[in-house]
Amino acid sequence: MAESLGRSVARPRIEDLERAEVDDRSYRIITLSNQLEVLLIHDATTDKASAAMDVNVGSFSDAEDMPGIAHAVEHLLFMGTEKYPEENNYNKYLTSYSGHSNAYTAATSTNYYFELAASNSTPSNSKTATPSATQEHLPIDKEQSPLWGALDRFGQFFICPLFLEDTVDREIKAVDSENKKNLQSDTWRLHQLSKNLANPKHPYNHFSTGSWKTLHDDPIARGVQIRDEFMKFHATHYSANRMKLVVLGRENLDTLEEWVEEIFSKVPNKDLPRKRWDDVSVYTEKELLIQTFAKPVFESRSLEISFLYRDEEEFYESHPSRYLSHLIGHEGPGSILAYIKAKGWANGLGAGGSSLCPGSGIFNISVKLTEDGLAHYKDIVKVIFQYIAMMRELPPQEWVVEEQIKISEVEFRFKQKSPPSRTTSALASVMQKPYNRKDILSGPSVIKKFHAQRISEAMEYLRPENFRMTIVSQEFPGDWDQKEKWYGTDYKTEKIPQDFLAEIRQAFENNTRPKELHLPHKNEFIPNRLEVERKEVGNPAKQPKLIRNDDAVRTWWKKDDQFWVPKANVHIHMRTPMVHVTPRTSVLATLYANLVDDALVEYAYDADISGLNYGFSTQASGISVSVSGYNDKLHVLLEKVLLQIRDLVIKEDRFKIVHDKLSRSFRNWHFGQPFHQVGTYSRWFRVDNTFMNEELAQELETITAQEVQQFFPQVLSQGHIEILAHGNLYKEEALKIADLVERTIKPKKLPASQWPIERSLILPEGSNFIYSRPLKDPANVNHCIEYTLYLGNPRDEVLRAKQFLLAQMVDEPTFNQLRTIEQLGYVVFSGSTAGVTYAGFRILVQSERDCGYLEGRIDNFLTKFETTLKEMSNEEFEKHKSAVISKRLETLKNLGQEGNRFWNHMFRSTYDFLQADIDAAQVATITKDDMISFYMRHISPSSPHRAKLSVHLTAQSKPKEPTLDEKKTQALAVLQTIANEEHTPVDASALQKRLDGVTATQDILEAVAKYLTEDLKLGKEDVAKVADEAAAALGLAESGVGQMKAAEKVDVQQGSAKEPVLITDVRAFKAGLFASQGVKPVKNLEEFMEDAAKL
Repeated sequence: MAESLGRSVARPRIEDLERAEVDDRSYRIITLSNQLEVLLIHDATTDKASAAMDVNVGSFSDAEDMPGIAHAVEHLLFMGTEKYPEENNYNKYLTSYSGHSNAYTAATSTNYYFELAASNSTPSNSKTATPSATQEHLPIDKEQSPLWGALDRFGQFFICPLFLEDTVDREIKAVDSENKKNLQSDTWRLHQLSKNLANPKHPYNHFSTGSWKTLHDDPIARGVQIRDEFMKFHATHYSANRMKLVVLGRENLDTLEEWVEEIFSKVPNKDLPRKRWDDVSVYTEKELLIQTFAKPVFESRSLEISFLYRDEEEFYESHPSRYLSHLIGHEGPGSILAYIKAKGWANGLGAGGSSLCPGSGIFNISVKLTEDGLAHYKDIVKVIFQYIAMMRELPPQEWVVEEQIKISEVEFRFKQKSPPSRTTSALASVMQKPYNRKDILSGPSVIKKFHAQRISEAMEYLRPENFRMTIVSQEFPGDWDQKEKWYGTDYKTEKIPQDFLAEIRQAFENNTRPKELHLPHKNEFIPNRLEVERKEVGNPAKQPKLIRNDDAVRTWWKKDDQFWVPKANVHIHMRTPMVHVTPRTSVLATLYANLVDDALVEYAYDADISGLNYGFSTQASGISVSVSGYNDKLHVLLEKVLLQIRDLVIKEDRFKIVHDKLSRSFRNWHFGQPFHQVGTYSRWFRVDNTFMNEELAQELETITAQEVQQFFPQVLSQGHIEILAHGNLYKEEALKIADLVERTIKPKKLPASQWPIERSLILPEGSNFIYSRPLKDPANVNHCIEYTLYLGNPRDEVLRAKQFLLAQMVDEPTFNQLRTIEQLGYVVFSGSTAGVTYAGFRILVQSERDCGYLEGRIDNFLTKFETTLKEMSNEEFEKHKSAVISKRLETLKNLGQEGNRFWNHMFRSTYDFLQADIDAAQVATITKDDMISFYMRHISPSSPHRAKLSVHLTAQSKPKEPTLDEKKTQALAVLQTIANEEHTPVDASALQKRLDGVTATQDILEAVAKYLTEDLKLGKEDVAKVADEAAAALGLAESGVGQMKAAEKVDVQQGSAKEPVLITDVRAFKAGLFASQGVKPVKNLEEFMEDAAKL
């Protein structure tokens, strides 16, 4: 049936797309009768299905008097449709099939995507065979496919969104919270400053996120009906012919085509043209030759040069700007960076062209400056123009492009799969570009030809009359005299002085330039040996083999048996207690790793751009080296890295630069997003021997180059080496790698009794601890709480399974209650807290509401979820189990994922390679009664046994207090939202009448209660529930934290779960906790030996 139905519509079908050698998917591009273009992807082996819709409208189409409207409309499409009016129906459906969704608004596109299980039947174990090709071409009952249900819900976004009145204000608040989250982020601040200083007539100039002011207050002041404007924007700009849909599923192409036709052909087509901005330049003469000095939040220093460029979407076969960015952004000998780094002026440099929109482009060169580099920024600008002049003097170099072509072709040829939603979202965006449809997969990455004329034309844009620049520093020049409108960035802007411009022109026009500047040499790291010996196996091995295990070295190996790419991953860890003895040794080790990286920049750059990269880092248990990419030259890079690690000679000038960079990173950490900081404090209480930023920064102040030079040989002098060699490598090659590591580093053997043992600190039963500290950023308005519950040791397989199931069940309700209904903030999430010897559950909220209030709302939510769990139907409970099993048995998409999974178990010393299968089997056995008992003991706020610790990070700054009228308006919207959730009709006029009589904030709740009791005639329980949620959303609920005792005045092992205890002395508190068992392998390592079965 599916085939005949699918083929009944006569339309062109493009199926012969250029694709990677290892790509086993089938593709089809069709255009529906409403001109909606669709890419269908059949993947017979996928366990996740996905779809994405890219709409060719974004923030560049915002109304000038309503910035952020495109972003707000993106938010509102999730909030209910005519066919599925329940506002969280879409996310509830996805969550029930271990799925998720998201969206983003860009300049010219809005991109929506989701992912979920490909099948609604979960295999009992991961050995279940993948459906055969024959099975895959049988008709599939759409009602039994999770993908069909998701597509039907998704499609309604573009057919019949509701834009419900009560959701509009709420989602504007979500947008406003998202904006406030970014107000102290230099990435957002400096980007907006760059936009603000562009041509005011170009949409790039606008503010794109939106805020409560731009989307609510200002429009209302003008008499605008906000909901009408949102609906008008959707009706005006959302048209089928502007949309690109990508669907990936296990179903065959004909079935997918039939489903897409049935759902998405109903999307209205308004025959709107693709928007272009050819008639307006992003920079005019007025905006060019300008220098801007900006003051960042972080201690950072940078120089950015921006050239007016062109839109190169039509030139995708030759990618001319990539020739420019390759040479200007090169980091090897002869490059700009190598020269200015040798001068002590820079830490990094990047270059690249970007098409802002059809018709506009910019080419940026960005330099990370040292302190000395800031003083010499003018010299750096002149060096950049000297290098550009050298490039322009030479004709475009075909050999350079030939290298780029080869690298891009190899990378595409062996491109492995990525998660389905990443695939669909990216391809939907690519489809908006004017590529030949057969090049949709290869076009963005592969350079197909050398086009000298286009390169020459591109270089014409890089000239001294066609740029502007920005210098970022907290110290220089100090006389910033303006504030950027949206983020408040201090800045100063002026014409570049004529004498400086004259120097730049002279540098550009004069043939005399430093001899150190020249084109890069031939790249010796481009891989040539790309053969893969492919031996088909029934089931890929799920664990590596132990091929060497002695007192000095332990080596694991797995030859790739499922991805068939000429790549490999080598992970090396040398265990030594020397790295993490004190905060000082920890900082010494970090400096050492950073200095090694600094010394390898020039050498490793060619390898990096050829698909071969390395990493060197330090951990509490020792030092780690990794090399991954094409296996052809992997041993060459590895040997060089090991020699540099062993023979590092620390130069005083580079030490000062690396030292300064680390020092600034310690200070800047305190100005990061609160929700990025809070986890570090939570971990502080779980791990006994952990060091905080303040301790590390204090030690760093007195460390010298000589001390690091003396320290690192001691680290390397004794240790135990563990290696994973994985991928397109034979056993003999793996053993040679082990020999190379051992003979290069030559450490003395470290007795197993001296190997670091990882343990966790255990929160005692019946505990309720709070740790509070102020955030250092005085301008941040967001508080943050991480509310953590200790569950036990994750080596307990049954407990671990319950932990996974709990996280699955609570995920969507947490978000719906705390963010959607109570509007606590943009950042709300819940999930497992995982350590090697620590299993926990957490809820994190970042909000303008104070942490005591947030604590109370989390308590309230967890109390209510008891009832939700008890009343949950068996069908819904089983769906949650299936979702967890689906997640745990999700197939690995590429070699990197498999290698990381192996290494994660090895690095943690558990060697629990089959953990995912064990978890899936355990989850299958759990009953609803098991989960209720587990919840009542470990999670419920009423439990006398649960172990809880909350970290409260408190903001110094306060948001503007809303007026009484604003609170009344919010109360009306909030009650409509809650009533909608409870399926209770609300008479807005009757409620408004009650609110009109309110003269003080504290009386709002009384008016709401009277309306519920007297007008709606609700019972006591319903009134209490609705009133509580309304109070929470209005910020009028009672704080969840009462009087607290200091932890030092009580026995931490004898706490009362009901009474919160404040931690004021962390060391004393941790001294009162017990430690967990140490980590040990799940079985004797001899059982992993290659010949173990023969013994």
